[in-house]
Amino acid sequence: MEKKMKISFDKGLEARPAAMLVQIASMYDSKVCVETEGKTVNAKSIMGMMSLTLNHGEELTVRTEGADEADAIAHIERFINGQGA
Repeated sequence: MEKKMKISFDKGLEARPAAMLVQIASMYDSKVCVETEGKTVNAKSIMGMMSLTLNHGEELTVRTEGADEADAIAHIERFINGQGA
């Protein structure tokens, strides 16, 4: 699955929301990747996520692949949209 999303956090995807996104992605067995501006990282890697330095309003693409891919992408979308973890 693939879905485009926009960062809703006022300060962007800084350390705390990046760590939360990693925790959410790690809850699922599916492979979860985040892509922006041609750079793709494993969403289960805190170092990878921190390397993206995404600001408020910037767009990213989340890709999931696996048995629970729909649940994973839906949970990440809720989080990215500011609806909690």
